[in-house]
Amino acid sequence: MAKYNQKIVNSICELISKDSYTIAEICQAVNISERTYYEWQSKNADFAEAIKKAQDKLTQDLLIECKRSLVKLIKGYTIQEKKTVTADTGRKDENDKPIVKVKEHSVVEKYYPPSLGAIIHFQTNRDPDNWKNRQENKLSGEVGIKSNLENLSDEDLQNIIDGKTE
Repeated sequence: MAKYNQKIVNSICELISKDSYTIAEICQAVNISERTYYEWQSKNADFAEAIKKAQDKLTQDLLIECKRSLVKLIKGYTIQEKKTVTADTGRKDENDKPIVKVKEHSVVEKYYPPSLGAIIHFQTNRDPDNWKNRQENKLSGEVGIKSNLENLSDEDLQNIIDGKTE
């Protein structure tokens, strides 16, 4: 088992807080076994707390990014696409690859309109009283089954069962 030290703990926490690596990937990156990782987590409260804080930091960072992305989708956005047009010169380099020359560079702005799905998601979650995906139907009255059979005699009921009705 690898020797527990703060340098390894810091490396593990940095990996956890920066991206969603698996435990196996994290252990491989810091040269410890998964078994060691889980032993440290169960036996060392400081390590478990550091891991929890790193996971919380990742969650907070992802939530911030989600909010930014949602705002972008709600408002619409513009991006610049760069395009390069090349032409074959008919010559080849020493590796027998064709040599091309650049004919044109262009930058095109592309507009992405607001996303209806993002708008609906935002409205239903931020203002559910006014924007709901489902309707609520309220029914009133008594719950139960009322039957006219209660007033019939046993003989009349047997006739109904036998299919003999008058």
